[in-house]
Amino acid sequence: MLRPKKKITKKEMKHDPLVSTYARATSFYYENKKYISYAVTALVVIVVAGFVYANNRRANSEKAASELGKVYQLFDAGQYRQAIEGVPERGILGLKGIVENYSGASAELARFYLANGYYYLGNYDEAVKQFEDFSFDDKILKASASAGAAACYEAREDHASAAKYYEKAVDTAPKSPAASEYLHHAAHNHAVAGEKEKAVDLFKRIKKDYPNSPQAREVDRYVAQFSL
Repeated sequence: MLRPKKKITKKEMKHDPLVSTYARATSFYYENKKYISYAVTALVVIVVAGFVYANNRRANSEKAASELGKVYQLFDAGQYRQAIEGVPERGILGLKGIVENYSGASAELARFYLANGYYYLGNYDEAVKQFEDFSFDDKILKASASAGAAACYEAREDHASAAKYYEKAVDTAPKSPAASEYLHHAAHNHAVAGEKEKAVDLFKRIKKDYPNSPQAREVDRYVAQFSL
C-alpha cells in the first residue's frame, strides 16, 4: 500500500539511511562508518596481498606487509588508537610507524587504515590528510579513499566539500559496487548545502547510470521534492 509522501526536512536529509549491498544503516555514525569501510574487506586484503607479493620491487615490502598483518588484528578489534600508535611491548609498530618508515603498496594500504582509524577516533583533520595522501593503483581503493575524505567533511558539516569528494569517488571508479551509493550521498550533501539543482542532477544520474541499484528506487521521490 502506498503511503502519502511527506516533506523531507533538512535534518532528515542529513540522516536519511542509504541502502547498501550489505545492510541498512540505522544512524548517521553507523552509515558513515560502513560507508568508508567498503575497501576494508577480506576480499580487498587478499587482492592487495597478491599485488604486494607479485610486485615486490622494494626490499622492505615484505617487512611492511608483515607489520601490517600484526596491526590489522588491532584495527579489526576496534582498537584504533593502539593500531595507530602501535604496541612496542608486543613488537607492533603501528600504522603511523609503517607509513613513516616504509614505502610501496603495503605502506599505502597502512595509510588507508590509518586514515580510517583517525576517522573512527573523530580526528577528521588527520583522517582527511591521510585519505588525500593515499596513492594506489587500484581504482576502487582510490575511490574509497575519496569517499572517506567526503565522510570526514560530512561529519564536520562541510556539505559542499563532502559532495565534491563523493563525486570524485564516482569519477575515479564509476563501475565500483558503491558508485551509486556515492552519488546518492553526494546528492544529499548538495541538497543540505542548498544546491538543490545539483542534487536533482545527481539523482537523475543515478537513475540513468545505475538503474538497477537500490538507490535508483528512491530517485523519483527526491527529484520531485527538490524540484519544487
